[in-house]
Amino acid sequence: MTAEREGRDVADGLELKRLYEQRFAGRTEYRTKVWQTLCAQMFSRWIRPTDSVLDLGSGYCEFINNVTAHRKLAMDLNPDARARANADVEMVLHDCSTPWPISAASLDAIFSSNFLEHLFDKATVSKTLKQAYSSLKPGGTLVAIGPNIRYVGGAYWDYFDHHVALTDNSLAEVLTEAGFTIEKSVARFLPYSMSEGSQRPIALLKLYLKLPFAWKIFGKQFLVVARKPSN
Repeated sequence: MTAEREGRDVADGLELKRLYEQRFAGRTEYRTKVWQTLCAQMFSRWIRPTDSVLDLGSGYCEFINNVTAHRKLAMDLNPDARARANADVEMVLHDCSTPWPISAASLDAIFSSNFLEHLFDKATVSKTLKQAYSSLKPGGTLVAIGPNIRYVGGAYWDYFDHHVALTDNSLAEVLTEAGFTIEKSVARFLPYSMSEGSQRPIALLKLYLKLPFAWKIFGKQFLVVARKPSN
């Protein structure tokens, strides 16, 4: 990494630190409960306890801290991420669009939540997904959720750090271009925000996850599951 690139990454990380401190202030406990529920009821079907898992764009590490896995890694540029990660999480402060400091074909699964839309442009998204493909074992899985601009509309741009507009279809297309096979694509999954605004009872979230028909009414985030071919 050049000194110029390293300096830019540090500056970007500090900007993220300030932005997320303001955005998520006072919500840590509630967000943790949300992610404990999501991991237990939904994402555990794609993440096995024996897996090596990377949380791509880990933010405050709510997913990786609460998922059960043999080896847990988190990648982000926000320097706060290291302090938020549990002791069993390997933190990687790195620009995800450049070659990853992770061995090729070493991961069983990669998870990404509300991250790809924050990358600077479509080319960066494509480069990141190609790095993900390289780091996954044959048969490895990538699980991504994020706001679907088809249903969010103009509110998508209420977050200043949203740069790339994505739908379930456009993400599936770029994943296919990177070499993945699409295993599952849900246009409407979670509401736009599960842990901002009013703090709804966790029991309501548990019920919601069991009622896919409700997703078609309230869901504004997509769920896309892609697999690296085994051969």
